Amino acid sequence: MRSKTTIIILAVLGCFIMLMETSCRKSKKQLTIGGELTFSDDTLKFDTIFTAAGSFTTGLLIYNSQDQEIVLSSVRMLNPSSYFHLNVDGFQGNNIPDLRIAPRDSIYVFATVTIDPNDERTPFIVTDSLVATLNGKEFYVPFTAYGQNARYIQDSAITVNSVWDTLLPYVIINSVGVARGVTLTLNPGCRIYMHQNSGFVVFGTLISNGTAKDSVIFQGDRLDRRYFGYEGYPGEWGGIYFYSYSSGSRLKYTRVENGGNAALGNPAAIWVDIDSNALGSPPQLTMENCIVKNSIGAGIYARKASVSATNCLIHTTGGYALAVIQGGRDTFTNCTFANYGGTALSHSNQGTVAILNYFKPDQNTIYFGDLYAAMRNCIVYGSLDSEIVCSAVPDVAANLELNHCLLRMGEVREDFISFTDCIFNEDPLFKDKSMGDFRLSEGSPAIGKGNPAFVPAFDITGNSRGGSVDIGCYKYE
Repeated sequence: MRSKTTIIILAVLGCFIMLMETSCRKSKKQLTIGGELTFSDDTLKFDTIFTAAGSFTTGLLIYNSQDQEIVLSSVRMLNPSSYFHLNVDGFQGNNIPDLRIAPRDSIYVFATVTIDPNDERTPFIVTDSLVATLNGKEFYVPFTAYGQNARYIQDSAITVNSVWDTLLPYVIINSVGVARGVTLTLNPGCRIYMHQNSGFVVFGTLISNGTAKDSVIFQGDRLDRRYFGYEGYPGEWGGIYFYSYSSGSRLKYTRVENGGNAALGNPAAIWVDIDSNALGSPPQLTMENCIVKNSIGAGIYARKASVSATNCLIHTTGGYALAVIQGGRDTFTNCTFANYGGTALSHSNQGTVAILNYFKPDQNTIYFGDLYAAMRNCIVYGSLDSEIVCSAVPDVAANLELNHCLLRMGEVREDFISFTDCIFNEDPLFKDKSMGDFRLSEGSPAIGKGNPAFVPAFDITGNSRGGSVDIGCYKYE
């Protein structure tokens, strides 16, 4: 008969052997190198439009398709301050470690998003990514949710005359088009937020009725500037494209910001295509007291088009602030075109303004068009030695009037240009160009040097231009 001590020793040895066997089986069956994860959805979408403060929950599965157990070192949200909140396999938190999945098994991930639609800091489209890490390799699942209370317009065409009001902002997802023969009118204070790579296409007529107190704004739909380091980021969306047979469009007290990517084909914040009507009757586009800024491409790109702009500020662009290409009939009065570079924008090669009577898309192709253009009481300035490029091919009409303008311009001045009392290469003394403040400082050579025959009654801010006739979009105060 065994002694009690012997029984205890045998029991301890048995437990030790069992632990060793379990440990060996575990290490043998657990995948510690490589491996793949799959998910029940490639994108997790929260398709609810939030019309009141609240929460919405949805979920997905993470699959282990291997024949061995795996351990996820973490399941987390990419953004530590995410609007999304996780519950993974019963554990709550946005960075959950050491999650085991048995062979050929799965675990649930539930995600909640809580958004206050009245918080103006919240982006309209809330995005983040789930990150699951297996043996040092990261697997991503994008999360997308609609944010603030707004009207969401996706891949839509406006086919009847319409008026957009200010009760709720408009969020454009992908693109929207104003049909031929149709007029869309934007009331003062209308806000239009463009999702990534979205464009605003005008086949008909766009009337933007902003005022000095209630401007109309086109910008990207990320209102949370923390996402971009508290900066407006160029190329957040495409631009506004006026098609060749659009006519009679007018932008008044309208701001177009942070766009200009190639979503519509040509990288420009405002793109006016070949005028299929008689040039200039009426212009395809009239702009008054508008600001176009921070475009990753051109500010205004007018190809054989008809554009009339007064009291407009176009600045900080990756391409030309103004490109008049392949001719056209264009007039710019008391406008300021300025380029000094900016966030993610380099101003080192291309000037601020280009005016040409031809278009050369490649080395073997060239298109021509008659050019009739005028710049009156305008400023063209920037950080390069010359900021204006004017060129024309012979045997095609080319007429450019530069009247009482302040220009950063080199010595090459084409003979098709008519100069009248222009100022060359004198710093306009902007208030603070690094902060986008292009008002005139005391002593600016632009003060009192404009042509009174063309000066409008008010400046870009709506202030009376009575007294001295100043060059540029701002009256000196």
